[in-house]
Amino acid sequence: MGEMIEPHRTLAELKELRELTGDADGAHRVAFTPVWQKARDWFQTKMGGLPVEVSRDAAGNVWTTLPGRNRKALIIGGHLDSVPNGGWLDGCLNLLAGLEVLRGLQAEFGANLPFTVRLVDWADEEGARFGKSLFGSSACSGNLDVEEARRLVDREGITLPEALRACGLELDRVLEARSELADAAAYLELHIEQGPVLLDLDLPLGAVLGTFGVERHAITFHGQAAHSGSTPMDRRRDAFLAAARMAPEIYRICERWGGVGTIGSCLTRPGIVTSVVAECRLTLDQRHLDPAALAAMHKEAVVASEEFAREAGVAVQWERLWAIEPIPFHPALIELADEAVRETCGRSHRLPSGPLHDAAEVARAGVPTVMLFVQSLHGISHNKIEDTREEHIVDSVRALDRLARKTLTWLGQS
Repeated sequence: MGEMIEPHRTLAELKELRELTGDADGAHRVAFTPVWQKARDWFQTKMGGLPVEVSRDAAGNVWTTLPGRNRKALIIGGHLDSVPNGGWLDGCLNLLAGLEVLRGLQAEFGANLPFTVRLVDWADEEGARFGKSLFGSSACSGNLDVEEARRLVDREGITLPEALRACGLELDRVLEARSELADAAAYLELHIEQGPVLLDLDLPLGAVLGTFGVERHAITFHGQAAHSGSTPMDRRRDAFLAAARMAPEIYRICERWGGVGTIGSCLTRPGIVTSVVAECRLTLDQRHLDPAALAAMHKEAVVASEEFAREAGVAVQWERLWAIEPIPFHPALIELADEAVRETCGRSHRLPSGPLHDAAEVARAGVPTVMLFVQSLHGISHNKIEDTREEHIVDSVRALDRLARKTLTWLGQS
């Protein structure tokens, strides 16, 4: 039987979405905003001709279900939300490739599909607005800390519960989404690599071993506002002086432990040119494959911040934003993913994921999980220059389709 999918259709749909929700500065599909909802509405228009059921759960995840003879479900996941000024492929490639897989399975099996296949658009994978990544999938896995989420506030002072309510969702009900995984038998996710490993190896695709663990905190230094002209340098309690020393120290910590760390934002108050900084809030993201090394990196950052605060005559406060342990993927599915890649483009490579993905939360819930990566040009993502060769995008759709069919066979044998 010939190929039942049309990978070039996925490429055309990705370009259509780029035109709809992006501009010269990149993609703008930040979760819980009108543009994000416009992207979701557009995606639903692509379901024509498929006998699917579409529903939204209590956490805002949208599920497209193609019923099979067995209610046990193979789930393919992705996310339409982006970071501000993000790339055109991050997250949405997963969904549009998954939609093409659904089309192919329906064309081949019709009412004889052996297992139910579900496509999920996870809500707020990026965490760009509130600093809480994997919101929808962590609610679905049952790992979302609701009280912690209740305290999250965006730059405009809007709380996460307020933003959810504007979308017809209630924070106190989001954990009801756990019921969606009751019949989950396996989970697959295709994603751009977002890094340079496959690019440097000159390989289109790879099978993902698992995801890095992450520690994410806000660090606030508290000093004292004072006139920038009349206050001698040795009399200042400058919160920014202490905060600024954190940047090179985070690099030194990463070098010692072989992990990665990022100070992603810096907010000063009162934030005017004529005042010494009274308060400086940093956000810190640290990642490693080894949980012990990750813990050591966090501990060293805390110790360093306390030392810098003492030397500057200021106080420091740490606030945990979010954390996740390293997540290994399912060995049997890694083998199937590797096979699918080799059958598609001849060679494969197995690699870990530094970025977070919803797949990690699904795996934490005990569902057999694996990911495919497709090469990223420049090794860059979360940036308007994010890109992947068109022929590699086409190959990635074919590989996901092969992996889905292999997984359905595997489920039948389990």
